[in-house]
Amino acid sequence: MTRIHRRPRIAICGMAIESSTFSPHRSGWEAFTLLRGNELVRRYPFLRDGTALRREAEWVGILRAGALPGGAVPADVYETVRTEIGLALEAQGPFDGVLLEIHGAMAVLGYTDAEADLARAVRAAVGPDCLVSASMDLHGNVSRDLAATVDLIACHRTAPHEDEDEARERAATDLLRRADGAGRPRKAWVQVPVLLPGERTSTRQEPAKGLYEDVARVGTLDGVLDASVWVGYAWADEPRCRAAVVVMGDDDAVISREAERLARRYWDARAEFGFVAPAGSYEECLRAVRASDARPFVLSDTGDNPMAGGAGDVTWTLARLLAEPAFATPPADGGRSAIYAALPDADAARTVAAAGVGATVEVAAGARVDDGPHGPVTLRGVVEHVRADDPLAGIVCVVAVGGLRVVLTERRRAYHLESDFTAIGLDPRGTDVVVVKIGNLETELYEMAEDWMLMLTPGGVDQDPRRLRHTGLGGPVWPFDDDAAFGDGPDLTPELL
Repeated sequence: MTRIHRRPRIAICGMAIESSTFSPHRSGWEAFTLLRGNELVRRYPFLRDGTALRREAEWVGILRAGALPGGAVPADVYETVRTEIGLALEAQGPFDGVLLEIHGAMAVLGYTDAEADLARAVRAAVGPDCLVSASMDLHGNVSRDLAATVDLIACHRTAPHEDEDEARERAATDLLRRADGAGRPRKAWVQVPVLLPGERTSTRQEPAKGLYEDVARVGTLDGVLDASVWVGYAWADEPRCRAAVVVMGDDDAVISREAERLARRYWDARAEFGFVAPAGSYEECLRAVRASDARPFVLSDTGDNPMAGGAGDVTWTLARLLAEPAFATPPADGGRSAIYAALPDADAARTVAAAGVGATVEVAAGARVDDGPHGPVTLRGVVEHVRADDPLAGIVCVVAVGGLRVVLTERRRAYHLESDFTAIGLDPRGTDVVVVKIGNLETELYEMAEDWMLMLTPGGVDQDPRRLRHTGLGGPVWPFDDDAAFGDGPDLTPELL
């Protein structure tokens, strides 16, 4: 590759969202934050002013459209972003490289492999000589089309994600190393016909823990530039949805051998992947809560987790909590305390906020987007807190219904940190039961919980994807198909790209 500039000139662009095709939610413009120019460049800690990587290249922020997980993206939103990225790359080029930030599980209405389509648009804009490095989430999908279109590709190695910035830095560093004259590496790519929820593939426990330690070791071998394993995304119904392995480098024999070995290790361990925490039905979880002195006892309302693509406003669990005798009265009157975080409903949140702190309210809320599992619930209680300026949720209200505090929000958001609760007057550490719409607990909540269970609830990100009835995987894919469908086992021979 011939260097265009004395320092490499690297563009940054992308569109990143995780989308459930089983959720009726649609991720329109309101879901996305758009960053351009230096605001985009400085988003990355490793590219802030004075950092080594910032000095090594000229970084040009083109456009990044990023959103919380949700439902599918309307085609016009995606196509507008794609067009702006392509035109800006053409207008501001030429470039030596592109850092393409994608998730890998973006569903766009009318498309079955949106990230590959975006990568092709980027390639068309920058030409065949520019190196394109894709930074991805390990819960994304890597089709052959995507792997062949980009020159370098890498993903996180921890779930829950504690290495997002490190993974992006790795993708940027790999790009700089190859843009410095070494040129394109070879890629050994293979898909593994296994598709599991992230809550079954946590790197906090085996077999994923050891597998990803092995991935990191492979990345240091002679002849290898980098190695990645993708779990895939279980809540979309597309042919690309399955696990994948890519090992990059300059020694065909080494990268092929290691890619096949990692793929085989993943396949062989498929039945060993278990939930990251004890899991059970609503009834089983509540029995455990009643029998426990742990405080707080955290329950993950997994089926409608907005951070996995759920609509966020499914009321199935909340309806049951509101009817639960244990929470009917406050602890001072012999009941137990609980927090439910959270239920988005813009109209209900505005109504409660207008009533004000101290008011007694009765309002129907939730199930405006996803009413499949249950319809709206009626909140009858006292307003204990109102916040009008939450940067993610907008209006946030806390309504006390007996011993249960319901967090009602104007917009979808997840509650991961202690400060998320204390900012609205809640004390999660001093509460008996904290119910959050999440799967894997993020680090701070995980460390706070004295006990924890995954509540297996319905919704667009159901922890048993077989109940969602996939039809578009182009199978067979385990566990949707049993072992007999694979005969003597799948062909895990990598393809060199």
